[in-house]
Amino acid sequence: MQIDERRAPNAVIEALRTTPFDTAPPSIVEALARAVRDHGTEPALRVGDDICSWATLDARSDTLARGLKAHGVDAGAYVTISLHNGIDFVETVYAIWKIGAIPQPVSWRLPIDELRAIVELADSALVVACEPLEVGRRVVSPARLREAAGGVVDLTYERSPSWKAPTSGGSTGRPKLIVSGSPAVLQERMIAMWRLRPSDVVLMPGPLYHNAPFSITFPALMNGTQVIVMGRFDAEETLRIIAEQRVTFLYLVPTMMTRIMKLPAEIRGRYDVSSLRMIWHMAAPCPAWLKRAWIDWVGPEVLWELYGGTEGVAFTVLDGNEWLAHPGSVGTVASGLGIEAFAPGGDMLPRGHVGELYMKHDAAQPLPYRYVGADDRTLEGDWYSIGDFGWLDDGGYLFLADRRSDLILVGGANVYPAEVEAIVDQHPAVQSSCVIGLPDEDLGARVHAIVHAGDDLDEAALRSFLSGRLSKPKMPKSFEFVREPLRDEAGKIRRSALREARLATGAVGPL
Repeated sequence: MQIDERRAPNAVIEALRTTPFDTAPPSIVEALARAVRDHGTEPALRVGDDICSWATLDARSDTLARGLKAHGVDAGAYVTISLHNGIDFVETVYAIWKIGAIPQPVSWRLPIDELRAIVELADSALVVACEPLEVGRRVVSPARLREAAGGVVDLTYERSPSWKAPTSGGSTGRPKLIVSGSPAVLQERMIAMWRLRPSDVVLMPGPLYHNAPFSITFPALMNGTQVIVMGRFDAEETLRIIAEQRVTFLYLVPTMMTRIMKLPAEIRGRYDVSSLRMIWHMAAPCPAWLKRAWIDWVGPEVLWELYGGTEGVAFTVLDGNEWLAHPGSVGTVASGLGIEAFAPGGDMLPRGHVGELYMKHDAAQPLPYRYVGADDRTLEGDWYSIGDFGWLDDGGYLFLADRRSDLILVGGANVYPAEVEAIVDQHPAVQSSCVIGLPDEDLGARVHAIVHAGDDLDEAALRSFLSGRLSKPKMPKSFEFVREPLRDEAGKIRRSALREARLATGAVGPL
């Protein structure tokens, strides 16, 4: 692919720098009322064969809001949402906003003990779920909320102090809430950042409980933009929807990108994806081979990447042209005062040196988040860390490295799991992989690869494929084949949990 050196400056950074944002933006409820006025019975949301108009979204979320009030939910309270991707999820979030409460989404697949810990941490006023759950709080379904709505005649809209409170387990596995510092108002900066247009058709195959899908889907709706939500991701179905609905805006994670790219060429060729003008990918590192394949397919001006935490202190972006000029980078700072790498003692490192990444916050502005259940990692001068490691080049382009806790020291050689995983995942039969370090008497640690693949792949075939692609220290010493996905619906993986499970069982050999 030839790099276009005449390209315009990064369009996202330009939009964020030049857009005149409202100093007193309307509330999310007011934004929905405007969409109802402008679009009425036009589709706001599609999930499978179900279509919800703007007017219906407004009316049905009013009903759910009355149900929440009937169950005693007050303004400022957390309401935990444990629902599948669907219209109920979206209507419930709007209902929570309408009464001034805070939506606190979680995965509906969470183990009950983990869900109970989150509910206790949030002191949730209510849990909205499809099934009865024993979590120490009242649990109701959307259907039950609608039944209870008849007892509340008047509904007074209130502005929520925070528009979202997603959760994160981080590398430790201990849950925490990441409560947004922004109230429930029109998210103008996010709309500008994503370059959303009212005329767009957004396809969301990711789980709405996760921060990135939540933070794309709802700003799109606030903008009067139609959103198509998939109940679950399927590679070919994603392409079918793009072609049928003329989708213009798509969110993906690298796992989804891999599964689409590994479809047979004749299947991918059946579907016209030329309507796409923006594809955003994030949530996990994207291997270089996969990035190049997508750039070659959809064009460098279509494919965009974002790096940043749910905390929102700073983030980087870049398009495909920039990536081709800086392969492996996740871009330059688009929001925030800067990102730099620091040594363990707190000294800022020179460019080109790997360290813990800290994001600079403008002390004159409110912090864009607060933790419930965790403490901030900070350095003097308003630098905040979310635990990632990386380095910057002389041009300010950021490159990520694995977290220090994931680094594997094999006989003194540094092995970065993501680098090995990127090579393993190139095998056509591999759906995903996770590389961890396990104790080794001779080398201190050995590289162990957990591989999600089909029945026709065995260790000998995979070793043959990796031979010549990985140096000796990076070559896995042991393999483990599994039949279940290693990454969750949001593309996330917890290496520390997988490592601890294998150490606890001793199933991978003597320690």
